[in-house]
Amino acid sequence: MGKAIWVPRHGGPEVLELREHDPGEPGASQALVRVEAAGVNFIDTYLRSGAYSRPMPFVLGFEGAGVIERVGDGATEFPLGARVAWAQVPGSYATHLVAPLAALIRIPDDVSSETAAAAMLQGLTAHYLVHGV
Repeated sequence: MGKAIWVPRHGGPEVLELREHDPGEPGASQALVRVEAAGVNFIDTYLRSGAYSRPMPFVLGFEGAGVIERVGDGATEFPLGARVAWAQVPGSYATHLVAPLAALIRIPDDVSSETAAAAMLQGLTAHYLVHGV
C-alpha cells in the first residue's frame, strides 16, 4: 500500500491530507507505475477549491513520471522498469498510479523524471497554441 495526497473537502491547501492509498492492480491495457515526480498545475487549485466539480474525496494530480512496476494481462507496449511520463491521468499525487498504457510515453535517458513530469501538460499546451491557434 502506498500513500497519496487526498482532497476530502473543498478549501485551501490546508484541506490536503497525506493518506494511505491502494491504486489497485492494473487491468488490460494498464500499468502500475511507481511515481517518481508529479507535475503541479493550476487546475489542481481549481479542483481543490471546488471551482471545478469532481466527486469527493479524490487523489489530486493529473501528470507525472515514474517507472512501470506491473502491467495488466496481455500488455506488451512497455517492459517492466520502463521510465514513462503522462498527462491527464487523475490521481498522480501518489506513490503509485494505475494508468492507461495509451497515456504513457517513454522518457529519454537524458531527461530526468522531474523535468518530464513538469513538462507534460505545459508542453502539450505550448504545442496546441503554436499549431492550433
